[in-house]
Amino acid sequence: MKKTLLLLLLTSCCSIAAAQERSPLRRTEVITADSLDNDAELRERLRNMPNLEVGKGITFRPKSNWFSLTMRFRMQNMVGLSFDKDFTLAKTDAQVKRLRLRFDGHIYSPKLVYSIQLGFTSYDTEPLPNGNMNIVRDAIVYYVPSPKWNIGFGQTKIKANRARTNSSSALQFIDRSIVNSEFNLDRGFGFFGEYNMRQGEGFNLSAKGSVTLGEGRNWGSSAIGGVAYTGRLELYPLGRFKSKGDVLEGDFEGEERVKILLAGAYSYNHKASRLKGQRGAVMPDDATRNLGSYFADFILKYRGFAFYTDFMGRSCDEPLFDPRSNAFVYNGQGLNVQTSYLFDKKWEIALRNSTLFPESEVQPFAGYKRWNQTTFGVTRYIIGHSLKVQADMSYNHRSESIDPNYNRWEIRFQLELGL
Repeated sequence: MKKTLLLLLLTSCCSIAAAQERSPLRRTEVITADSLDNDAELRERLRNMPNLEVGKGITFRPKSNWFSLTMRFRMQNMVGLSFDKDFTLAKTDAQVKRLRLRFDGHIYSPKLVYSIQLGFTSYDTEPLPNGNMNIVRDAIVYYVPSPKWNIGFGQTKIKANRARTNSSSALQFIDRSIVNSEFNLDRGFGFFGEYNMRQGEGFNLSAKGSVTLGEGRNWGSSAIGGVAYTGRLELYPLGRFKSKGDVLEGDFEGEERVKILLAGAYSYNHKASRLKGQRGAVMPDDATRNLGSYFADFILKYRGFAFYTDFMGRSCDEPLFDPRSNAFVYNGQGLNVQTSYLFDKKWEIALRNSTLFPESEVQPFAGYKRWNQTTFGVTRYIIGHSLKVQADMSYNHRSESIDPNYNRWEIRFQLELGL
């Protein structure tokens, strides 16, 4: 009896295997994305794609190679303590700050690439003023005819300043600077394009541009008729960074020769209806303003040492509204400087100094003449940026602050885990 059952089982398995081989779709392999390393052409096409991190996650791909699907997730669990000028605890934050699910790959041809990212925490899904849901962060399709250029349609990051282009999973500190928080353009829906010159180890450049709706991610529609035009130029005078070192903070790859990035960007948001262009509250009384945002970045990396500086600002001809509304467009500039050193790809120390300079006419609304924040951070890399533990401490100083009871000290701890 046992022999008969065993024979039937073997016969069934052989039949199933034969049916799978006869299937026109063949079978779908489950592989780690690291196994794509030998697919040089696909990796080269994806190298400069925004929001794609080749070498992570789990990839599904049929033998016919007509599609690939890489699934990834990551989470950031954070606790933060804020203290007043007397170092008395004033606020406690304990939360899953980010919880993301991503799907990347190609369909039909390696030239047709897609990227989808969803966010599920309250931090990721901050409510929109028009009531729309805000779960979708990225949903875009790119046509990549060659490694040198691509065009995309959908929603993704607007390529303006370096700090925003970097993934929040690749930061040296718990979060980005106060300068980035005020002036970055975040995401938008529209058309995106990139050109990446690649000529060996010498001088290199990238040009990136977009035309977007102008009201930010998941806005949906606008009756105003304005759009945002953004362009960015990146220069690599000593050649490209290793791997994706230009969008990963710190010198994790250990550049053996000095590498530099010089970049500038400008965005013109015509008839913006939100106070920060792509972000912020809606302007009162259905008003609109033309906003100009400008950015300059510098990066230097060499043998574990990294140095960054970001300068950015916003201009508006009429930043003020009816005084009763207390609404204003933040006209001004910000400067961020940070440096770090990585020891044996395990421990990293980093120091950042960030300053906001609102223009005189908006200082009464901003509540200060100048805001300076100095942050010291320590990171322990366990599996690169995929598994790391971070801690940082910040000191805030606001000159001529309207509120003398603002929090002076911040201490934060965070665990990052991603696949």
